[in-house]
Amino acid sequence: MAPLRDSAREGLKIVIVGGFGVGKTTMVRSVSEIRPLSTEEVMTEAGVGIDDTAGVRGKSTTTVAFDFGRISLDDHLVLYLFGAPGQERFWFLWDRLFSGTLGAVVLVDTRRVEDSWYAIDRLEHQNVPFVVARNNFSPPTHSIDEVRDALSLHPDVPLVDCDARTRESSKAVLLELVNHVHTLSTAAYGALAGQA
Repeated sequence: MAPLRDSAREGLKIVIVGGFGVGKTTMVRSVSEIRPLSTEEVMTEAGVGIDDTAGVRGKSTTTVAFDFGRISLDDHLVLYLFGAPGQERFWFLWDRLFSGTLGAVVLVDTRRVEDSWYAIDRLEHQNVPFVVARNNFSPPTHSIDEVRDALSLHPDVPLVDCDARTRESSKAVLLELVNHVHTLSTAAYGALAGQA
């Protein structure tokens, strides 16, 4: 457990979204420097017929609000990670989670690519920069190009591979997001400077 440094001055919020059982909680757990706050609860019979467990048959718990973790980038800058719940009945929370965020990671499970469409739609609607990460809990069933086509991703949206269970892989995805946001902000600044 790493206490927050007294010198920390700036916090940046990142949201991790995607379908049910895609690995959002796992990613927050793998990369957080603190023990994450988790709102995972045991799945009950009340969710039968409501939650689509196709492709995640062994899943016994689910996030019911959000997961929270933290990463100190340096003495002054901290990333706050929010893992969103994946079931459709909790999607109403997403727009609130997107408020004030630097950007988002959309995790994709190639067994259920369609579960990512809503997340991408909401992020585009909210004008939140995002990257897409193909989470490889098992060998992927579709190539990166097939995933890009299936999601109709704009060519400028980064699409990367990851294994949310490993810290280094999860860190690489977050770095990809930070670099993408930096590229977008630099381009926007350049466009504004050209208009002046």
